[in-house]
Amino acid sequence: MADKKSLLLRIITPDRIFYEGQAEMVEFNTTEGEIGILPGHIPLTVILKPGILRIHEAEAEKEAALHAGFAEILPDSVKILAEIVEWPEEIDEDRAEAAKDRAQERLRNKASETDVARAETALQRAVARIEVLR
Repeated sequence: MADKKSLLLRIITPDRIFYEGQAEMVEFNTTEGEIGILPGHIPLTVILKPGILRIHEAEAEKEAALHAGFAEILPDSVKILAEIVEWPEEIDEDRAEAAKDRAQERLRNKASETDVARAETALQRAVARIEVLR
């Protein structure tokens, strides 16, 4: 059970429980901007946007690339349902760089609104992967 200085964080993807443990703070991107969650936060549900997920544990900070999903925030817990979350050691940097280059090329060629939206999302995912490696 969480004490007043931590909250229970559960991160679930379609194929695994990515993380389950106590965190002092959790940070991630939403469609409304970056958010930091501390114990006692007001209840909230948010849509996730690609970016870096930061988990502040009592002794360390962990980072992962978070791609999309939803988060349920309660005063004593955060549950993230994500399409994809990756630890740095799970990311192939060459592949991420190639995806970034492809997305940038698609943005330069702007065939349609749908293509632009997909390319922007692909670029955000690639950048999140690359940034978490640095």
